[in-house]
Amino acid sequence: MSKELIYQQHFLPSSRAELVDVLQHTLTKTRFEHVLRVEQTALQLALQNDVSLEKASIAGLTHDYAKQRPNQDFIKVIQENKMDPDLLNYGNAIWHGVVGAELVKQELHVWDEDILNAIRHHTTGAQVMSKLEQVIYMADYIEPGRDFPGVVEARQITQASLSAGVAYQTKQTLQYLIEHDKAVYPKTIATYNAWVATNGGN
Repeated sequence: MSKELIYQQHFLPSSRAELVDVLQHTLTKTRFEHVLRVEQTALQLALQNDVSLEKASIAGLTHDYAKQRPNQDFIKVIQENKMDPDLLNYGNAIWHGVVGAELVKQELHVWDEDILNAIRHHTTGAQVMSKLEQVIYMADYIEPGRDFPGVVEARQITQASLSAGVAYQTKQTLQYLIEHDKAVYPKTIATYNAWVATNGGN
């Protein structure tokens, strides 16, 4: 599907093929293959949920654009853009989305806020998420290469209801972080409160 997708809405000043070429030279083989699978999954979810295929393709391909950048790149962007200084207390797991979106904007010239928010929130979620943000959040979690306890259930839930998938992932992620004594980024807690706690824990 994606190989035939022609970018026409000017969300990106390049073709899909040109974007894929940039990513192939930016990411490791494993990470590159992951973003291709996320794009495919995002396109399937976009079709089911009336989301722009072009936006889903671009966000799916670029969500991990900054994943393999050195920490100093992120710290520089946080400081230069006067982003929340609390970000400095976290690492790549948070930075590659929240801060990585700024690098996508600067270097790939993507200016559409919906696409940028989908990149920003693909690991943390957000209290309010557009359909595109939900699609990328879930596509990254359930793409075919993922293999972890609960992923089959996550896929089934997401196929039935995108928002229910968001709630499921958020609950599982928070549970994982707590069980492994990992720091919880405040936005992840806000996502949980918005998507899980107010929905009776579904």
